[in-house]
Amino acid sequence: MFGIPGKSPVTITPAAERQIVRLMAGKDSAGLRIGLKKGGCAGMEYTMELAEAADKADEVVEQGDARVLIAPMAQMFLFGTEIDYENGLLESGFRFRNPNVTDSCGCGESVRFEPLEGSRAEGV
Repeated sequence: MFGIPGKSPVTITPAAERQIVRLMAGKDSAGLRIGLKKGGCAGMEYTMELAEAADKADEVVEQGDARVLIAPMAQMFLFGTEIDYENGLLESGFRFRNPNVTDSCGCGESVRFEPLEGSRAEGV
């Protein structure tokens, strides 16, 4: 993981922690795997899935009984992200407050990152 020793790569709010624990218990999973894929109007979309087991390359973040597994190709893009869960009248869901995002679409479903120095492609 691209990180600072002793500092969690992502933070999880209490609301997100409660929701992750609920999801994990319902499926008896090892954690909520978070990643990125190409797509959406801004270029990249977050992915989330309940995982039966952690892959050895996953970065594992535990808070209480909640466990987040960060997919290898997403690790450098998610460092410093706060994961929250919001309940609203029209929609509820996880929210990512990611300081690495340089642009996002109007609906908030896709994001863009600056290309890595020396890379030929944007994103993952």
